[in-house]
Amino acid sequence: MYFTRLTRLVIQSNYKNGTIVHKRPATTTPSGAILPEPEKTPFGLLSVVCAVVPGLLIGAAISKNIANFLEENELFVPSDDDDDDD
Repeated sequence: MYFTRLTRLVIQSNYKNGTIVHKRPATTTPSGAILPEPEKTPFGLLSVVCAVVPGLLIGAAISKNIANFLEENELFVPSDDDDDDD
């Protein structure tokens, strides 16, 4: 990963008078003017909650179904001896 970043940096750089001049086309225009700040999503936290909560609910439902399947087919049945605290 380090090597790919380094090669990308060297490819995007210009050599002028023995020094490296970096190009940053993502933040500047070809004339050198700084681009305006990108738009921010107004509902950032709400969108994260709307993405995480369904994922947790779906994951819990899948886990419950798999645990029931394993117990019904006696592939994994917790033993009663494990619960003794003598």
